[in-house]
Amino acid sequence: MIASLLEGETLVQIAYLIASGLFVLALMWMSSPKTARRGVWAGEVGMVLAVVGTLLHHDVVSYDLILIAMLIGTAIGVPMAYLMPMTAIPQRTAISHAFGALAVGLIGVAEYYKLAPTEAPGSFVMWALMFEMLLGFLTCTASVIAFAKLQEIMPTRPIMFSGQRLINLAVFAAAIVIGGMLIFTPTSNALFPAFIALALIFGMLLVIPIGGADMPTVIALLNSYAGLAASAMGFALNNKLLIIVGALDGTSGFILAMIMCKAMNRSFSNVLFGGFGQMAASSAGKVEERPVRSMSAEEAAPMLDMASSVVIIPGYGMAVAQAQHRVAELYEHLEEQGIDVKFAIHPVAGRMPGHMNVLLAEADVPYDKLVELEDINPEMPQTDVALIVGANDTVNPSARDDPNSAIAGMPIIEADKARTVMVVKRGMSAGFAGIENPIYYNENTQMLFGDAKKMSEQLVKELHELND
Repeated sequence: MIASLLEGETLVQIAYLIASGLFVLALMWMSSPKTARRGVWAGEVGMVLAVVGTLLHHDVVSYDLILIAMLIGTAIGVPMAYLMPMTAIPQRTAISHAFGALAVGLIGVAEYYKLAPTEAPGSFVMWALMFEMLLGFLTCTASVIAFAKLQEIMPTRPIMFSGQRLINLAVFAAAIVIGGMLIFTPTSNALFPAFIALALIFGMLLVIPIGGADMPTVIALLNSYAGLAASAMGFALNNKLLIIVGALDGTSGFILAMIMCKAMNRSFSNVLFGGFGQMAASSAGKVEERPVRSMSAEEAAPMLDMASSVVIIPGYGMAVAQAQHRVAELYEHLEEQGIDVKFAIHPVAGRMPGHMNVLLAEADVPYDKLVELEDINPEMPQTDVALIVGANDTVNPSARDDPNSAIAGMPIIEADKARTVMVVKRGMSAGFAGIENPIYYNENTQMLFGDAKKMSEQLVKELHELND
């Protein structure tokens, strides 16, 4: 009995079954900060089991190339994980999607050339292969463009041109038509490179018109595409683990993208084809000169010390300055003085979903101090000080007050309603959406110009001196 269970194929299926269960548990546990660490461990163990099970598969006849590929991947992946700063996690996520999608696409190419001579026209396997390669290759190039925008290798603003939507539709339609022809005439090898090229081109065209402020949603959506491509590959290879894991990845990414769209009060079509930020870009240079009130850390510290309630609103500027630990120190000092301190978290703050949550968790800020947008806004009029640390678009009142704004209708943290607003910022530049923020010019706003990390350190120092 035991000997039969240990036979190669049976062992593979057992490993796949346990791995699938662990992936489901990982997704469930990672939905809560209290169990997130357990979820990460479950996912890691599940992935080890999945890899080991695959290596035991009867189709594997030589381990030489596999071992070389694993060593190369490890040599690249380990330094990326340890050396890449937290601010670059969105870029790393995007490029990981690109690599994963490329792997799916290339496996599809290998399977196509293997099966095309013998596979029956219109078979389910051919349908799965074409769907897998279409999603895989378009996700690859779309993720590369997202990486380039996040890394600011290319402009973060939307790149628009005349007839763009029609061209996008024509490229996608051509890819679908050629894919359909290949499904029913698998031996038409001459059309196959054109299908791949169109899928790659469409991926680029899909993301270039999307502005930087929409990148959190784009990353979630690309995650969904990569998962669906992997699931389709599972059907093509008759691999149940890939089907399950791809479906989990695809659906969770889609749900997350829906949450992001809701957070910005936008539809999928608006995100993918809206050219978010182009209105602001076209009006750049017409900014009206208005007076700005500023103060030093020495002047700001007494105001914070006398407050009874403070709401800290983090944004991407905090991530860039790697100021989360200094901000956590500021929070701890204010709490020690009996001041009620909360962190207001916007769901699309930063460059990826949950970016601020991850940074503050790294700095050991208690999770119960992180308050979502819809819960903190009713408290803002009674808040003594709203301390904005590197946030911009997520506190821009134009979204609420200006129907002509590029971000009109996007839910914001209503920091401007606090009794006093302090903004820690390097300068007066626009946010990732490329539009001006009127909150900087309000009478109750004081600008604290400088690096977020250094300014937080100075505030902590000044508060210590006041209370010693």
